Amino acid sequence: MVYTTRQIGAKNSLDYKVFIEKDGKPVSPFHDIPLYADESKQILNFVVEIPRWTNAKLEISKEQDLNPIIQDTKKGKLRFVRNVFPHHGYIWNYGAFPQTWEDPNVAHPETKANGDNDPLDVLEIGEAVGYTGQVKQVKVLGVFALLDEGETDWKVVVIDVNDPLAPKLNDIEDVERHLPGLLRATNEWFRVYKIPDGKPENQFAFSGEAKNKKYAEEVIRETHEAWENLINGKSDKGDISLATINSNVEVPNGENKQDDPIDKSIDKWFFISGASA
Repeated sequence: MVYTTRQIGAKNSLDYKVFIEKDGKPVSPFHDIPLYADESKQILNFVVEIPRWTNAKLEISKEQDLNPIIQDTKKGKLRFVRNVFPHHGYIWNYGAFPQTWEDPNVAHPETKANGDNDPLDVLEIGEAVGYTGQVKQVKVLGVFALLDEGETDWKVVVIDVNDPLAPKLNDIEDVERHLPGLLRATNEWFRVYKIPDGKPENQFAFSGEAKNKKYAEEVIRETHEAWENLINGKSDKGDISLATINSNVEVPNGENKQDDPIDKSIDKWFFISGASA
């Protein structure tokens, strides 16, 4: 399937939205795009929210109809992640799996913490930098379990099936073999990225170790089932929009607007003792 994007508003503005389209018609990246591109080959669809090396905190909006990708805000201001030396922005293509949901009413038996009420987060480690709203086909390698403000926040590690290294990466240990240091850097990034904003260091389950492909696939299965319960009315949806392509939601025409400027402070590097330990 070929998906395209429809941009509303200027990037780096409060009006910015990216809708995902199929055949020119907006679809929900949360509900309409299938989880599997090819289930028999275990190839999954992955929605890019944040391209590698960028700082804007973009995410699928659960509350808005058809779930466009928007920039997160706090107190009316756009949110950006800070650069903690030696990292610049996000160090992978960051996004989510469609048709998954981390149920906030259910505690995972091993992490002992409830889900974070979002689609399942994904870190794509291939060499090509993606773009917001891109739908990549990926294979699963492993998963980290971040504990974020008392919630389980899984981070599934994947690689684009078209990446030159994809044939050599089949489980989590292959990542260290062929991309040495990346898993350690990933752990460090999530531990320290909120510190410049005055928050404490993040914690992980499993002593910060990434679990293997088999474990990750079980997490994906559980969160896909949770999503099915959500859309079937078996779970409380709260503020989540369940609108799909069949809901006849009106979406404005796309706009080809220039990016709004970003405050130069976003380029600042923060140096934190122990960040590279």
